[in-house]
Order: sequence, then C-alpha cells, then structure tokens
Amino acid sequence: MYYITKNLKLMVKLVFLTVVVDVVFSQMIMSAVEALNNEANKSAISKHIETAYPNIPATHSTLLSHHLNKMKQSGQLVLVKNNYMKPDPNAPPKRGRGRPPKPKAPMSPGAVASPPRPRGRPPKPRDPFAPVPSPTKKAASSGSGRPRGRPPKKAKTAASSAPAVAPTGGSPRGRGRPPKVKPAVAPVGC
Repeated sequence: MYYITKNLKLMVKLVFLTVVVDVVFSQMIMSAVEALNNEANKSAISKHIETAYPNIPATHSTLLSHHLNKMKQSGQLVLVKNNYMKPDPNAPPKRGRGRPPKPKAPMSPGAVASPPRPRGRPPKPRDPFAPVPSPTKKAASSGSGRPRGRPPKKAKTAASSAPAVAPTGGSPRGRGRPPKVKPAVAPVGC
C-alpha cells in the first residue's frame, strides 16, 4: 500500500512539474522572441534563454525544440524564413489544405432539417398495380440466396475423367488457332 501511494505521489509531482515547465518554458520563449524582434531563430532564442536564466537544465535544447514546435502548431508563434515571431493579429487565419467546403444555405426559422439520405443504392420503384406478395419469413442472410465465399470444386466423375476421343476422320487437332483456309484459285488465262 505504501509503495502504491508513493508512486502515485511521484506521478502527481511529475505531472505538476511538466505543466509548470511547459508554462514557464513557453513564457521564456515568448520573452526571448519579444526581445529579439525579427531575428529570433532557434539558436538566438537558445542563447537568449541561457543568458537570462543561467541555471537551466541540461536538456535545454531538446525542450526548446519541443516547445517551439508545440507553440508553432498551436499558433502562438509563426515561423517565417527560419525566424520565429508572434503572429500578426490583423492577418487572415491560415487556410487548411484542399478545397474549402461550399457555404450552406441558411434555413428559415420554422423549417425542420431532413434526415440524411440512407447509405447504399435506393430500392427500385414498386408498380402500384402489381399484386402484393405475401410476407414470408426468411433466414438472416447477406442479401442473395448464395452462401458466402468461393464455391467448392466439383468432384470428378468417371465419365468426365475418361480421355477425350479424337475426332473421326483425321489427325487429332493441334494446339492453338488453326491456320486460315485459303480457297483454291484456278489459273487465269490459259
């Protein structure tokens, strides 16, 4: 029991420290970017943090890379020509990849949205004059009456296993397409 509570306390401390380090490190990066203006590349930010905070951990460079990427992804920083800077508040939002979706037409306040179309092919229209078939109970199947998968091979019977008889009146037929038969031509002008 003591071992579990000790591990739990260590995990809580670790989570607390990572949250504190995240907040503190992001604040350090933001202050470095503000101090360096448009010359805030990765090495300049690292040097500025090292001079401002002398007792920084040895894993400073990996933490810096991680936090810069994290802040870039979240939109707190913008990377332009290998320099980090604060995003312009007047700049339009960055578009995602691909074609933007079509704008949806506004619905009137009393209209009710119809449910989406069902999946699959729509059923064939029924003939209104055709007789109504009697309802029969079917076993649960996948749609057609056939079983799933490849059908089994048919067993060879004695008649089908007998050798093929050669056609009468000539040599057995050869492999491939037979040559084109050319009609006999009578000599002209004798």
